[in-house]
Amino acid sequence: MTSIVLTTLNARYAHTALGLRYLYANLHELQSDAKIVEFTMNEQIQSIAEGLLIHSPRIIGIGVYIWNASQCAELIQTLKKVSPQTIIVLGGPEAGHLPHRVDLSKADYIISGEGEVAFYELCKELLSPVRPELVEGVHGSTSSPRTEVPHFIKAPLPDLKSIHLPYSAYDDEDVAHRYIYVEASRGCPFECEFCLSSIDEKVRNFPLDQLLEEFEVLWQRGARSFKFIDRTFNLNMTFANRILDFFLSKEPPYFAHFEVIPDHFPEVLKEKIARFPAGSLQLEIGIQTLDPIIAKGINRPLKLEKIYDNLRFLENETSAHMHLDLIVGLPGESIEGFGRNLDTLVSLTHSEIQIGILKNLSGTTLSRHDREHGMIYSDTPPYDILQNNLLSFVQIQKMKRFARFWDIFYNSGSFNTSVQLLWSEDKVFDGFYAFSEWIYTQTLSTWKIALERQITLLYEYLILTHDEEQVQKALMEDLSTRPEKTIPFFLRQKTQASPKSADNSVTPKRQAKRAQPTA
Repeated sequence: MTSIVLTTLNARYAHTALGLRYLYANLHELQSDAKIVEFTMNEQIQSIAEGLLIHSPRIIGIGVYIWNASQCAELIQTLKKVSPQTIIVLGGPEAGHLPHRVDLSKADYIISGEGEVAFYELCKELLSPVRPELVEGVHGSTSSPRTEVPHFIKAPLPDLKSIHLPYSAYDDEDVAHRYIYVEASRGCPFECEFCLSSIDEKVRNFPLDQLLEEFEVLWQRGARSFKFIDRTFNLNMTFANRILDFFLSKEPPYFAHFEVIPDHFPEVLKEKIARFPAGSLQLEIGIQTLDPIIAKGINRPLKLEKIYDNLRFLENETSAHMHLDLIVGLPGESIEGFGRNLDTLVSLTHSEIQIGILKNLSGTTLSRHDREHGMIYSDTPPYDILQNNLLSFVQIQKMKRFARFWDIFYNSGSFNTSVQLLWSEDKVFDGFYAFSEWIYTQTLSTWKIALERQITLLYEYLILTHDEEQVQKALMEDLSTRPEKTIPFFLRQKTQASPKSADNSVTPKRQAKRAQPTA
């Protein structure tokens, strides 16, 4: 029997829930009677319920996120039907912000905000051997029967210098096979209306010396992949420099991922980033839009010249892999405006460009644009935009397919040479849009398109407008590092060329920047 079980449904096995580990690390005397049990979204809900109840917990804490909200709602329903006496406590951004758009009403408590202190205090009261039916000190100064206690708990911001760090809660299996998520700070100074991070405007830092000691312990245990979840890693130069120095002092291979502000790269930061070897550093850079008017409308700062200069530096003078974000459907931005954004980014960098569809998350202020711009969103996760005054429902659907095919043919790095034949005169968006329209008529799907089929489709489309020999040469250049069996027979036969064996010297630039070390 375990009194407290902490759980969530991760998107995939390789992911880990840092939030659960923070809660576990701060349970103090209750920690010995607590356990973390993680699942994935692909598992059967009833099997997950069984896996939780086998521990006979009195309290189950569940982390609810946009990717697992629907499954968590079903899980709560199942747990309450078969074990109504089990107390369910929810946390996470999808539970902690109103309005709820999935049914979480069967839960006993919902903690909004950073729950390290609030969750411990709630569990301590619920497990009290003196009067277990009462909960004191969590919601007010007076005692109340649990059934009368407010369902929603607004957690005060904890002092980051006093809470326990969670990294010892990563077990050996996590270190060996899963992502290790870490953070040096919380909060964001910006007020971008589509982002939950804008709610907490104050940036707070963890004690740096203690943090680096914990990273060293993880390193000695064998961790080589560190994914920082800070929203603005390069905001504080003292922190950024010392953390980068931590990795630069280590022998590769390793992999460090940071989310950075695109317009803030002082020379000292550039110098350090330039020293990282290929495959060791990934920078996630939220561009979202390059239109100053659109950016101003959603309270997003935009310093275009600095952004352009920094992207050129990262592209041409470093081995860092960049993951750039653009959003479709922002208030007031047309499809032509989005296309110009994409054309500009492709002219600046060969790195990955992630195309996202605008989502209206509970807790943000994005809804204030609904009337003026005709914004209509789905009521089910991930709450993506369905249409607005400038983009019809059909256009949004086409852009979703565009984004998926862009991932397959551009972001994958598999077709660096041949994909450029899809457009001319830097009209990237127009050329790829036409291709995405055509390819959907051939597949009627955006998923489960095998590599050989991808090659065939790209070839068949390109020879409609290009010399066949030119297309063959471009494809064989792209595929030169792949095993021969992955290249369609017709292409091998036409070119009568044997693919080169895999070698780092011929790795395409984008693939080289994206390559992660195996640990």
